[in-house]
Amino acid sequence: MDVEIVGVCNRRPQSTQNAAQEFNIPKTFDQWQKLVADPDIDAVLIGTWPYLHCDIVIAALEAGKHVLTEARMACNAGEAHRMLHAAQQHPDRVTQIVPSPFGLQIHQAVKDLLAKDFIGELREVVVLGSDASYSDPSTPLHWRQSEEFSGVNMLLLGILHETLIRWVPNPIRVQAQRHTFTPERPDLGTGKLGKVGTPDSLHVLTELTTGARGIYHLSSVLHHGPTPQIHLYGREGTLKCLFGSKEQLFGGQQDDLTLREIPVPDEKRGRWCVEEEFIDAIRGKGTIEFTDFETGVRYMEFTDAVAKSAHRGQVLDVRPAI
Repeated sequence: MDVEIVGVCNRRPQSTQNAAQEFNIPKTFDQWQKLVADPDIDAVLIGTWPYLHCDIVIAALEAGKHVLTEARMACNAGEAHRMLHAAQQHPDRVTQIVPSPFGLQIHQAVKDLLAKDFIGELREVVVLGSDASYSDPSTPLHWRQSEEFSGVNMLLLGILHETLIRWVPNPIRVQAQRHTFTPERPDLGTGKLGKVGTPDSLHVLTELTTGARGIYHLSSVLHHGPTPQIHLYGREGTLKCLFGSKEQLFGGQQDDLTLREIPVPDEKRGRWCVEEEFIDAIRGKGTIEFTDFETGVRYMEFTDAVAKSAHRGQVLDVRPAI
């Protein structure tokens, strides 16, 4: 790809030095602001936790850099809108968010089947994702469970919802409930108990613009619970998308007795090409599909609405993303 990694800045000096030595990076910085200001740098890759995404993205764009930021886009929808506004003020700069990896392999196959009206009019969607990573109360606090570092991002909500809205419209209304079974966990950084700021369990009901309904069940405390997957139920048939190292697509129409696996030819099976897409867009050889800032704002508006609905115990409208 003929790309040079010019500099690196991590949270701690030692990890910065370690990365520089491992990857033979010539420059190290003790503050991200200094890296962003360096005139030798054309593009900035932001790998921090969500709490810094907004500040670094805006500063990088104002410094004339192209930006690829790690997901989730931001801590909340307000920050996401600020980031999108900054990108719109610098249309000559490429902006991209690291996409949800779920669905990339089967994306084109799902799009093709929906375009051919395989399932007919959409009636319901089901989004599932669980594991047992926090079933043990003694498991240490993870940064993803910190409201300070992660904001309103919860479990697999954003990453699965981002995949879903590649195929169907964004919801217009949500009703959510959440629960944290272990409200405090050992914080290895402080040696004390730290507050868990995100739920262990999340349930969401949604309404789409078409009148279709959605159900989300996400958890980090289930033994043998449902693995990440999305179901699309229509008047004429069903598609089930199962995510794993090799994604599977199952489908059936109203006269079929059972679902069958729908083979996805290798030439239609997508792959991870995020960095390649970013560099090509900078060079004018393509545009960003996975994932642009407009899409990031859409999933952050949804995540924000889910968090507020769960907190208030109310049905809430999802603000239009753009």
